Amino acid sequence: MTDEQRDLLAQAKDSIGAAKLLLESGYPGFSASRSYYAMFYAAEAVLLDRSVSFSKHSAVIAAFGMHYVKTGLVPSEYHRFLTEAFSLRHSGDYGQRGSVTLGHAQEQVSRAERFLKIVEDLMEQSPAS
Repeated sequence: MTDEQRDLLAQAKDSIGAAKLLLESGYPGFSASRSYYAMFYAAEAVLLDRSVSFSKHSAVIAAFGMHYVKTGLVPSEYHRFLTEAFSLRHSGDYGQRGSVTLGHAQEQVSRAERFLKIVEDLMEQSPAS
């Protein structure tokens, strides 16, 4: 595993911690946003095993689907988690206050934890890491 990958995984873990704190403090929109970033950083980290990186969020999401879901390495629900989190992040960051509910945010934290776990498992099995 490269230093860049370690840093991205650390950022993912920090983002989950921040998401939990924001959720506990009554900020579900910002919590959902941090949950998305946890998944995004984890996806970036694992994509580096394929020697690919992108500057656009949509490209990272698409590449994760192409390299890990379509190949059967990751169940399709994880790509859905990432795409739905991206949409919810937009609502949390730019939508009306209250557009992201407590339930939405709780679900996103749970999904982010699962997403990070599957990425860490993939990276442990990868000869590139």
